[in-house]
Amino acid sequence: MTASATPFDWRAGYPSRRLPVFGRNVVSTSHPLGAQAGLRVLMQGGNAVDAAIASAAVMTVVEPVSNGLGSDAFCIVWDGQRLHGLNASGRAPAAWSPDYFRRKYGDAATPPQRGWDSVTVPGAVAGWVALSERFGKLPFADLMAPAIEIAERGYAVPVVVQQKWAAAEPLLKGQPGFAGAFLPKGRAPGIGERFRFPDAARTLDLIARTKGQALYGGEVAEAAERHAREHGAVITAADFAGFRPEWVDPVGLDYAGHTLHEIPPNGQGIAAQIALGILAHFDLGSLPVDGVESQHLQIEAMKLAFADVYRFVSEPASMTVTVEQLLDPAYLADRATLIDRQKAQDFGAGNPVKGGTIYLTAADEQGMMVSFIQSNFMGFGSGVVVPGYGLSMQNRGHAFSLDAASPNVVAPGKRPFHTIIPGFLSRDGAPVMSFGVMGASLQPQGHVQTLVRLLNHRQNPQAACDAPRWRYNHGLELNVEATMRPDTVAGLSALGHRLAVINDSYQDFGAGQFIWRLGDPAAEGYLAASDSRRDGLAAAY
Repeated sequence: MTASATPFDWRAGYPSRRLPVFGRNVVSTSHPLGAQAGLRVLMQGGNAVDAAIASAAVMTVVEPVSNGLGSDAFCIVWDGQRLHGLNASGRAPAAWSPDYFRRKYGDAATPPQRGWDSVTVPGAVAGWVALSERFGKLPFADLMAPAIEIAERGYAVPVVVQQKWAAAEPLLKGQPGFAGAFLPKGRAPGIGERFRFPDAARTLDLIARTKGQALYGGEVAEAAERHAREHGAVITAADFAGFRPEWVDPVGLDYAGHTLHEIPPNGQGIAAQIALGILAHFDLGSLPVDGVESQHLQIEAMKLAFADVYRFVSEPASMTVTVEQLLDPAYLADRATLIDRQKAQDFGAGNPVKGGTIYLTAADEQGMMVSFIQSNFMGFGSGVVVPGYGLSMQNRGHAFSLDAASPNVVAPGKRPFHTIIPGFLSRDGAPVMSFGVMGASLQPQGHVQTLVRLLNHRQNPQAACDAPRWRYNHGLELNVEATMRPDTVAGLSALGHRLAVINDSYQDFGAGQFIWRLGDPAAEGYLAASDSRRDGLAAAY
């Protein structure tokens, strides 16, 4: 019997409950093979950074619907003493400008959504190398071994990944290289069907042997340049060679006795901090956790945050306001007064000037904790795959504006506005939790909703993961998960929120991974959670 003929109804099932996982060494990812790769290198003497890198490499193979070797990445590391941030998001090719896109695409507002002209330089692999060189214990090549083995031998495609793969087929099958890489037998693989990715194994081996140089100016970059040129695009091997990730200091904001740390712009992590800074002016702990009023306040705070983020956040050198101005307590207090407890509103940006991913997390018994996220954006990203190399490219260039007045206007070597955000929580300077929630604009919304549950209502991380979510879209429009209480849905509607109840949790409501430090990592260890909306696993020993 072939895998495609397996006699199971994959849709049939009953509500189930995941429980937290406990251990001194923990890895939590959205695919079991990713978590197991991390544990493998921990057992070989590696640390949490080694585990995160090995897991990230495996995830490019086993969850290609979300990320690939052409992804971008961000990371927050607690090294045992302090936090470090890494921005491994790629930059625009040197030949990109508003005129370049207008000549090719007319009066479009943004670069295209798919194809080579949506591709900026991928940063994830350079991020792996930077993390390994600064914090890793094992040889970099050892960290690539699990991913190479899985790509060569293949794996059975899991349920949620397959659903997204099949959904992407009609959208991307015409993109250069996509069908050859991801539509074996002329279609998306079925659930439980084996998928092999030998081209990616080849590239992973090159990356392992050259510590990433094959991708940044070497053989793989040269192949990407040739393929791009064949399809009328201008990204070059020199663009790849010129890329360097940037070490940054995470930005902190105090909330409910803890400090939420996010990577500073060009990412949207500050949106979660703005919303929580506004919510600090309301006593959420006194309100029912799943009730109308609590959800309404969170939604309105998130709207206010997005209004400012979409207006002001871009590459830092292009911003007209500072992070400090956006997070100024007096400014956030003033924004909080705009919320009407009795009515949904459509907010504009304020004036703070005075006068779409995989997430994984790992922690070890020495106390190192890693919050890591990488993404192709919009599922498979651009849809472009470099033939012979399995290099599936992100489409982050689509996030640029072509409006000269926008702080996010495209320019040579510039980084676009980014959606992927790792999170980290501390208390009185000590580490508490590494966490993240995947899902484009849902990510800061997921940070806010889960942190309110954890900090205001003492729900455990797995319960906070599993609880029903809402997703704000624009104006008064939002989606709510089908598991949300009907009386809460009705109450939000009565306040003027325009709701759509959605069953597709993966697409609309993201997924999270959480590791909470219980005490001494070598004694009490950690508590870990993995979101039930994906095929994930929290694994520990």
